[in-house]
Amino acid sequence: MPFGEVVIGPPGSGKTTYAYGKYQLFTALKRSIAIVNLDPANDNILYPCSISISSLITLSEVMETYNLGPNGAMLYCMEYLEANFDWLEEELKKLDEETYFVFDFPGQVELWTNHESVKKIVGLLTKKLGFRLAAVHLCDSHNVTDAGNYVSALLLSLRTMLQLELPHINVLSKIDLVQQYGDLAFNLDFYTEVQDLGHLENLLNQNSHPRYASLNMTLCSIIEDYALVGFETLAVEDKESMLHLSRVIDKATGAVYIPPSNQPVPDNATFNPTNAPSSKRPNTYSLFSSAAGPMKGPYSDARGVQERWIDAREEYDAFERRQWRKEGEAVAAEKNKEQMERNKGMGGKGEGEGMEYKNKIKIRERL
Repeated sequence: MPFGEVVIGPPGSGKTTYAYGKYQLFTALKRSIAIVNLDPANDNILYPCSISISSLITLSEVMETYNLGPNGAMLYCMEYLEANFDWLEEELKKLDEETYFVFDFPGQVELWTNHESVKKIVGLLTKKLGFRLAAVHLCDSHNVTDAGNYVSALLLSLRTMLQLELPHINVLSKIDLVQQYGDLAFNLDFYTEVQDLGHLENLLNQNSHPRYASLNMTLCSIIEDYALVGFETLAVEDKESMLHLSRVIDKATGAVYIPPSNQPVPDNATFNPTNAPSSKRPNTYSLFSSAAGPMKGPYSDARGVQERWIDAREEYDAFERRQWRKEGEAVAAEKNKEQMERNKGMGGKGEGEGMEYKNKIKIRERL
């Protein structure tokens, strides 16, 4: 039962950057990960790609062959992938089942709001191949600085949730840059928790014709009636932010990561070491703490995110720089200690003397 996520979002929302950040995070955690690029227009892939749709079809080929524009060609590519799903199935079977999969989809909005191909591809992944997937929908955080853009992002998120029918996490990406876009009319938790949208009435009416006032509030009432949309936040270059979002996604899919059997087990874990794959080895503590426990960490509350990136960003940045300096000094001290121990093992000879001695040996061998 492979676990993974479907990464979607409008162009410029940071999907490829997020996929690369996810790869770096999981590599550092020694957690196996595979990025699957399903964007036929993505020629500049930042991350190491395990599978790429470019091996099957590319946007430029379709545009040239069928004389289509970029939008029509993109729809054709997704329909072609749906018709040739067996290619994707064979490529996925080559990878380890214990791998975590990240599917990076194109940024064309209608693909996951109106068109059926992406929905059917996701359905084949979940029903035919047994993938446990969550949809990670990225929206640029600049939308929260404008009431009209925010309502549009809410409608897009709601339509996507109803279309894909997956466990769904909406994410305000680039939250570390939100201060550059302008001041927020309300606290950040108003936007992440989608609180009473009636408070947006005055802001919406300021930027639109009076004849649209009733339409604005009707759209807001539709969003509130469904009561489905909420947002997490993401600063892709911040480790804690990435870790928090990864925990939220794992909770949505039911994934519980268990380290390999050769790694030490935490004291509070109920663990039965066997040779079975890690996804099948029981860990009662991890299971229930992930599935039912509260989210922990500095970014589990929008108020903490606001304090870090909006209210007290300069203070936090200065603190982080001090911490990085201390870590650098600690690493340098550790390297100096190791060097001194190596020199002591060489009988007190310095590094230059040892190197000179080794060079003389090499010269004699050549003679």
